[in-house]
Formats: sequence, C-alpha cells, structure tokens
Amino acid sequence: MDINYLFDPNEKPLDRLVTDGGYCGIMRTIACIGDSLASGELESRDENGNPGWHDIFDISWGQYLARMAGLKAYNFSRGGMTAKEYINSFADTMGYWDKDLAAQGYIIALGVNDILNCHWPVGSVDDICLEDYTKNNTTFAGYYGQIIQRYKQIQPDAKFFLVTFPKGEGTENGDEHRALLYSLAELFDNCYVIDLREYGVEYNADFRKKFFVGGHMNSAGYLFTAQVIASYIDYIIRHNMEDFSQIGFVGTPHKYIY
Repeated sequence: MDINYLFDPNEKPLDRLVTDGGYCGIMRTIACIGDSLASGELESRDENGNPGWHDIFDISWGQYLARMAGLKAYNFSRGGMTAKEYINSFADTMGYWDKDLAAQGYIIALGVNDILNCHWPVGSVDDICLEDYTKNNTTFAGYYGQIIQRYKQIQPDAKFFLVTFPKGEGTENGDEHRALLYSLAELFDNCYVIDLREYGVEYNADFRKKFFVGGHMNSAGYLFTAQVIASYIDYIIRHNMEDFSQIGFVGTPHKYIY
C-alpha cells in the first residue's frame, strides 16, 4: 500500500474535501471561539418584516465537525461576539476559562464584528506583551493575542487554528486581518492559519443564494463550513505529522521526551 499521497508536497489546502473529519479525529476535544457564524446562528423574519437572530449550536460548524470526526466540541461563541468582549466579560461570565473545559484544539474565528462592524483598530503583534497578557494594548490584535495566551496557560500544548475572513467578506480589512493571523502564528508555537481568504470558496451572490438566508448561513452553509474547516485541519495535520504526534497526551501529565 502506498500512503505517500497523504503527504504530497504539491498538495494545497482544500484540494481534498473530507466529509468524515479526516485527521481532525486525532483531537478528542476542540473549542470553537467565535461569533454568530461559529454559533449556528439563523436569521428569521416575521410577517411584519421584523428580524430575529437565533444561535442554534446544534447546527454550528463546530458541532457538525464533532459529529463527523467523533470528537467533543465546545461552542465558546455567541452572535455579535468580539475579541474585546470575549476578554473583558464574556469568557468570565460563561466560565470558559474553566480548566475542566480545556481542549486539545482551539479554533478561533473572530474579527468580523471587531473590525468591520465596530471599526476597532486591527493592531499588530507589537501590541502583545508575551510576559504579561494584561499589558497587551487594547487593539484587536491585543485582545486576540490575550485569548491565545490565556488558553495556552490553561492547556500549554494545545493546538490553535486561526481562521481568516473568506473571500468576499471584509474586503477592505480582510488582508490586514489575514496578515495579523500569520504574524500570530509565527509569534506563538502550536498555531496554524486556516486561510480561507487564499484557498476557500468566494462568498459571492451565487454562494449566498445556496448557503445563506438573510445575512447568516443556513444549515447547509454550516455543514459545508464544517467540511471546509475539517479538511483544512486534516491538511495541516498531514503536512505537520511530527507536530501532532503527541496530541493524545495533551491534557494529561504525560509526554514522550526524546
């Protein structure tokens, strides 16, 4: 049996779409940190045209991914969430710093509300104090970095997957957001970028007609997103096998020391 196809150096992310979770399954717990699109939010409209927004975790891409890969996923998310609110109140209120909820992997999909809706400055890795996260500057980068820093304290060997804006979203700031995430992945160990802006599908009118209702995805959109996220993480793992060789020990007192 030839398994070299799994490690093809010419393969690009998302060349293969997995529907069973792929190598995501080697992680037994993941936490999904994000806003409405991480929460399975559906948009309603009543007979008078009044809109409603409803977080339905069961159809979030994190839970679809969990069912595909046979792992446990936590929704550390809510519609409208920002990195600033996550740090200043939300995570504390919801108990998301609880060590009993520590995960082997963290998928962070934040920035739309911070940058596009609240017009918060993006900032840079210079806003992050590695010695004391409470001294981070109050930019998106500073708050986002603090999220990573605090979870690294809780679960030092966890893997972090940072999600860019997709094509067609946040055109005016998407490239700056993407560049920041790559800088964060260089600054922190065990961090990887899920670059939907470069390799993902474009959220154009045809895509929205199929996978959106109003301003948010429908159930098919969240399932498709789960397949994309799973496929990208599967690619990352297969092309960084040594990085993930001890993932089963994450959250335990054990490791293999060479």
